[in-house]
Amino acid sequence: MGWKDQVLVRLTRATGVQVLRQAGGRRGLSLARRERMLVRPTFILSSVRSGSTLLRMILNSHPEIYAPHELHLSSVKVDLCDHYAEKSMGELGLPAAELTHMLWDRMLDHALRKSGKSVLVEKTPNHVFMWNRLARCWPDAQFIFLLRHPAAIVESWARARPEGGREGAAASVGRYAAALNDARRVLPGHTVRYEDLVADPEKEGQALCDFLGVRWEPAMLEYGRFEHGAIKAGLGDWTQRIRSGRVQPPRQLPPATDLPDGLRAVAEDWGYV
Repeated sequence: MGWKDQVLVRLTRATGVQVLRQAGGRRGLSLARRERMLVRPTFILSSVRSGSTLLRMILNSHPEIYAPHELHLSSVKVDLCDHYAEKSMGELGLPAAELTHMLWDRMLDHALRKSGKSVLVEKTPNHVFMWNRLARCWPDAQFIFLLRHPAAIVESWARARPEGGREGAAASVGRYAAALNDARRVLPGHTVRYEDLVADPEKEGQALCDFLGVRWEPAMLEYGRFEHGAIKAGLGDWTQRIRSGRVQPPRQLPPATDLPDGLRAVAEDWGYV
């Protein structure tokens, strides 16, 4: 992410004003103050296979927190199909990117209202690659950074998707980690390590509730007692561990020698080695 994008993200979050490229072929930038229906949404940013489904099910078990399955907002967008639409929307100061943000906002606000809860937490791992767009769409958004030992992520990915091989998994984890580190450098938020979550879920759960501004509910840890929607590939983790309905004890961390090439620096930055 370039320095200009970082400046735009910080400007939007600090002022609530978004910088938009003008549509209709006009050059320059225009300032558009945006109105959002959804208030203070929270996004979990992580790599795949980092425990985000477990975390979202724990949070979704809270009576005030709605944490849905993965929503894949990057694939939900408004398409202005011809230059007439671009021109007419441009006259309203609404390029396709902002119309897409309005669609996301309406969709998530609708889902939250339908749930009957008051706090939304979303966890699609691929959103780590567009964290800057989330931050610009919702200037008041909160972020939870979920970390896991990189070697453990690779092992988990290789078990879940054996066709990709260990080397392919390691390369993908490296891309997720780089994007996550970019987000952590720019955005304020709350950091959780998967290993700490499964070793002491009560302590980590209480800290998360404090961050989200809700009371602690011990029953959250018995997430199998609550309804969380379909459990299948594409919506989150689908393995037996998550289907058990309870927090599983942590697996032993891989030795440092098992770190794939390129991930040692990530493990060091995240405090694992």
